[in-house]
Amino acid sequence: MRIQGKVFIVTGGGSGIGREVVLGLLMKGARVAAVDLRAEALEQTAALAGQVERLSLHPLDVTDRSGVEAMVEEVIAAHGQLDGLLNVAGTIQQFVPILDLSYEEIERVMNVNFWGVVNTTKAALPHLLERPEAGIVNVSSMGGFTPVPGQSAYGASKAAVKLFTEGLYAEMRGTSVGVTVVFPGAIATEISTNSGVSMGERTKDQDSGAMPTTSAPDAAAAIIDGLEKGTYRILIGKDARALDALSRMSPRRATEMIAKKMADLLGR
Repeated sequence: MRIQGKVFIVTGGGSGIGREVVLGLLMKGARVAAVDLRAEALEQTAALAGQVERLSLHPLDVTDRSGVEAMVEEVIAAHGQLDGLLNVAGTIQQFVPILDLSYEEIERVMNVNFWGVVNTTKAALPHLLERPEAGIVNVSSMGGFTPVPGQSAYGASKAAVKLFTEGLYAEMRGTSVGVTVVFPGAIATEISTNSGVSMGERTKDQDSGAMPTTSAPDAAAAIIDGLEKGTYRILIGKDARALDALSRMSPRRATEMIAKKMADLLGR
């Protein structure tokens, strides 16, 4: 779809990939409604964008269904239309086994990662179907098809996003709405800090040695390119592409390989 002159909602627009998606869409001439839980983070995104009248800021918890519905109406009132939704907001869990993970933590992760996507999609879709061309992009994760020890609830939430998005794609065939699912590998962002998750004694050098990382701007560029082309499935990073291939050929081998690489996160 054409980006210039279109109106997009971007969740998670206050940091990381979401911020870079906001900035990238603005660079291409779009109007953007940036959504994030943290108002101060949105202000930082706005400062990076400069004095751009095409940007509106919407502090919001995406798990607040009525708030999401109100936000979509606010966006249309501010920008006149809605042409696309990019669900980038996400959170990870504490790095602990399921046995030690509280029900409250599992619910928190599922509410943000899965129900946040459901809420925004349900609120935006009727408006998107009215447009001559429109797009929905939902960010899943490499962890949505290959399990990571200590991130089982996170992986389950992202697997739910995967199937939800693929089902939506099937339902939107023959309509004006394109649907894309994104599987980032390891991306250099502050998601651990923003999620309130401690990495323990693991250092950045250990992280980079265990898993190659893709920069947030490069990830955002891939997402925007996929939106423009109407790509069905986007794999971001060599790690995501390699694990996607391995998990298809030998799911058990892929699982055991990741478990071995990430074992130190659980003190094993």
